[in-house]
Amino acid sequence: MKVIKLTHLSLIAALALTLSANAQSADKSVTKKGKLSEIQLKRWSHLDLVKDSIPGMSVDKAYAELLKNKKGVNVIVGIVDSGVDIEHEDLKSVVWINKKEIAGNGIDDDKNGYIDDIHGWNFLGDITKENLEYERILMNKNLVDETTYLAAKAINDKKIADGTRGKAQMEQMTIGIAKADAVLVKHLAKPVYTIEDLNAIASQDQEIVQSKAIMQQMLSYGLPVEDLKKEIKKELDGFTTVMSGDNLKTNYRKVVGDNPNDIKDTKYGNNNVMGPDKKGILHGTHVAGIVAQVRNNNIGGDGVANNVQILTVRAVPDGDEYDKDIALGIRYAVDNGAKVINGSFGKSFSPQKQWVYDAIKYAEKKDVLIVHAAGNDSKDIDVENNYPNDSDDKKTEFADNLITIGALNFEYGTNVVADFSNIGKINVDVFAPGVKIYATTPDNAYQYLQGTSMAAPNAAGVAALIRSYYPKLSAKQVKHILMDSGTAITSDVVFGGNPDDKRSFVSLSKSGKIVNAYNALVMAEKMSKNTKGTKAKRKKAKR
Repeated sequence: MKVIKLTHLSLIAALALTLSANAQSADKSVTKKGKLSEIQLKRWSHLDLVKDSIPGMSVDKAYAELLKNKKGVNVIVGIVDSGVDIEHEDLKSVVWINKKEIAGNGIDDDKNGYIDDIHGWNFLGDITKENLEYERILMNKNLVDETTYLAAKAINDKKIADGTRGKAQMEQMTIGIAKADAVLVKHLAKPVYTIEDLNAIASQDQEIVQSKAIMQQMLSYGLPVEDLKKEIKKELDGFTTVMSGDNLKTNYRKVVGDNPNDIKDTKYGNNNVMGPDKKGILHGTHVAGIVAQVRNNNIGGDGVANNVQILTVRAVPDGDEYDKDIALGIRYAVDNGAKVINGSFGKSFSPQKQWVYDAIKYAEKKDVLIVHAAGNDSKDIDVENNYPNDSDDKKTEFADNLITIGALNFEYGTNVVADFSNIGKINVDVFAPGVKIYATTPDNAYQYLQGTSMAAPNAAGVAALIRSYYPKLSAKQVKHILMDSGTAITSDVVFGGNPDDKRSFVSLSKSGKIVNAYNALVMAEKMSKNTKGTKAKRKKAKR
């Protein structure tokens, strides 16, 4: 796949720059003054723009003022992702349990086609790594038409052409980061340091000043130094693999044993929703935590929604997801009671897109809302491909139960849009917090990550809140509540991290708004009353 990235690493450009030197309309008057505290940063997505001058979703306000004495119903949220650590201290109590299945007896008790699917299903089996879709197209030309094949080939050709320069730049960056890290480790007299440690450095020594600037920039991506080094090594390995042609030689899918190009071949995978290695489920565990990590338990962070159960569908590997797995995964979640499905994944090619389209329509028929991440390529998806979506021509929706989410930064003002976020006046519906989001990661850990992958579950959490407290509202109604009730931003904002490219925020999505839980619940209350009133009038008229 190209999983929606955990972080957006424009590392080469960043290092070069460092080395060289109630629904309301928001405005500049509420710009946050000063840096966020650690407490604010950990839950900024839950804060309120007017009260806290931070572009959060007013989740805390909603709980305090609207939900305090209310009881909601349980809502199952499907997490279609890399897998979830269902043993995590902050998630294990909200993990979905298939009560129709008897654990460990090797029998498909509920006769749904999946044996012992107690907490969900793993469509990837023991796979962790996978090819990108353009690579699979080059390996099997019969998957697509000639135009699509040539587009895939052009990507590979460009990567090869750029490989030598990119590899050299990455190697230079690796040396620069290693040197800066060593200088700071010595100066601070500690092997591991934080951004706060760097900010407190007052030295005028030029080597220390430059090292500080480099590592401040690097740590701003939300990863610890060691994880950052691993990401850079991964990029380096990628250049080497493409330049040698090895990216077109490995069939990772072979171990699963199915035919990924036959949608009727469904007897594959297993019930281990954590996969073969917990290191590979960081993404899905973080996404699940954003939605549902237990609130107010003084452990880690807080999820957006209470009254939720997390149903795990493991279908997103380290590479590009197969259309078959996504289509079957959506259907599985729908058939097992999910009312909201989060999809923090995406890609630019989709050979079997109709299978996914049909699954989206199936979800719509069953009244299930799908929340999808817009993608992290700083591109306009009204023009460029981004799958899955709910429009084959990028103009007309074939279903009204899929909502696409762009990502917000925690800094209100011209930089409120995350520099990696895709946009689209037609195909992005609304924005939600997606930079430095603090949530669960495997083995009882917590971490800041960023991406539209994090924005989608923030919105999905609000959708789950609505479906919990107003269960009679339809998926379509919930989608439009999220869009219509959001906070409007009417000012110009920076797009793609380029200060010279400023655009009206209104032009970046269909709604021109950011998700607001408080406003959404107020609108849901009104809509619910109107629905009841309409039904009462109809009954009276029949008499």
